[in-house]
Amino acid sequence: MEITNQTTEMLGRIISVPLALILALPAGSQSLSDGSAPSNLLPWWQTGRHATFSSDSSDLSDLSDLSPTAAQSYSQSPQNIRTGIEFPKTRLGRVAVVSAPLIAEGLVAKKLDGRFRGLRNDYIPDFKKSADDYLQYSPLAVMVGLKALGVESRSSWERMAVSDAISAVLTAGIVGTLKNTTNVTRPDGSDDRSFPSGHTATAFMTATMLTKEYGSVSPWIGVGAYSVAAATGLMRVANNKHWLSDVLTGAGVGILATEVGYWIIDLIFKDKGLSATYADYPDDVSPSTSFLGLYLGVNLPLSDYDIDETNEFRTSTGSTAGLEGAWFPWRHFGIGGRFTATNTLIFTDDDEAKNSFDAVSFSGGGYFSLPLSSFWSAGAKLLGGYVRYPKLSLAGKTVPSAGGFTFGTGMSLSFKVNSSYGMRLFLDYNLLPPHSKSSNEYMNMLTLGTSFVVLL
Repeated sequence: MEITNQTTEMLGRIISVPLALILALPAGSQSLSDGSAPSNLLPWWQTGRHATFSSDSSDLSDLSDLSPTAAQSYSQSPQNIRTGIEFPKTRLGRVAVVSAPLIAEGLVAKKLDGRFRGLRNDYIPDFKKSADDYLQYSPLAVMVGLKALGVESRSSWERMAVSDAISAVLTAGIVGTLKNTTNVTRPDGSDDRSFPSGHTATAFMTATMLTKEYGSVSPWIGVGAYSVAAATGLMRVANNKHWLSDVLTGAGVGILATEVGYWIIDLIFKDKGLSATYADYPDDVSPSTSFLGLYLGVNLPLSDYDIDETNEFRTSTGSTAGLEGAWFPWRHFGIGGRFTATNTLIFTDDDEAKNSFDAVSFSGGGYFSLPLSSFWSAGAKLLGGYVRYPKLSLAGKTVPSAGGFTFGTGMSLSFKVNSSYGMRLFLDYNLLPPHSKSSNEYMNMLTLGTSFVVLL
């Protein structure tokens, strides 16, 4: 295995930078008072998902066993909702929390751009679709449509329009300034305005708008909004228009600008045009453990590997991308699965990486989660599944496709940014079957990475 000092440093930054940013943020708790309100006026987050409502309860860790009856001991007013959640005291602190992880990951991911572009070129070199041009605006269209149909939102028409206009101006200003000053060339070489992704920034801006205005109506609104935004970012990479770092940074910029836009209008308008029945949804932290997320990591082979019947090749680091999700019907235990596409560099006798071997895998199994605080949780998993090796051309010959059973396990540390999404750091171990039918040598692989997760 060939791992350079530069690679080791890069991997260290993947962990240290976002953790440092997150842990440096101030945390505190709000003082809350008791009140009463008719149960039919209570928003959905007061009836079972986001808060405990027993005034004499000292255990705030289990937020699932609630009922409207229990909720009657608390006021409808957002200021009087007891969540048991510690959060930065200032609004700007909360803004930093929801945007910093993605921006930090985007800056760190610049070290990995080439690897993930190689992964794209291996699997979908001819991908070219224009759906991302329209997906970026779809959360905005849904928000305006719901408002036009008379569905009550967080803000009045006037307040919503001004908030969203300021958010759009901030997003365009930040994106435009960075594009004009960084001069990063696009992967396809078409121009030098790659960093950050404007499409992704717009998509996450509109997703945050929709979630702030209508996230309290149903948790699936936030899930759908951020899923569409994430799909937009993935398509920008697949279309060879952006590097991974462009997309991650763009996502953080879109969220940041929207949060700041709403904060400015909250200062100016105060309570004017603000619905009394809706709390500031994104400032709440979801107790939900179920998730669906993007899986992005660096492969660290722990052994050499038999590619064919006669040759053993040395391998080096590669990249992994895919989807991972789990549903937790119980407090600590859930079921889920993972789909990934990977590439790993192959070294020949002259110590030059001539090619990479690819692998596509489907795995499923059990997931474990242990809450550490309102924000943090530790996780583990045990998975089994199938891996498929596509046909490989190497050293003047063709290695046929193959497949077999794969086993995986891993650990994770998750940070819940708000009620809609979170970030996850993971270290996974995978045991990959032989590429050659005549070989009994399995490959041991570590995958270190991060995941943007939508909370279900």
